[in-house]
Amino acid sequence: MKCIYLSGPMTGLPGLNFPAFATMTTSLRAAGHTVTNPAEINPDGGTWNDCMRRDIAALMDCDTVATLPGWEHSKGARLEVLIAERLGMTVVNAHDLVTREAVTNG
Repeated sequence: MKCIYLSGPMTGLPGLNFPAFATMTTSLRAAGHTVTNPAEINPDGGTWNDCMRRDIAALMDCDTVATLPGWEHSKGARLEVLIAERLGMTVVNAHDLVTREAVTNG
């Protein structure tokens, strides 16, 4: 079982993109993964710096980063992916991961 950190855009999106994070978290957990969802870490928001500090600390407890669409346009998600890559963590597209799980387990 992998511990997956979900990374994606939030700032400037409707509802901070929490619905997309929630949907993907549900799918990954249904596949048996432990998921760290930054929307659950920061349900009330906060400053970008405060949220990123909490998120990066949580990222350190995971071994895989799964990215949501648009992550490459997000300053925070790009930072999370950069940290993961530099630390030798696995970085995958979240939708590809769910699709592979469904094919493998289906």
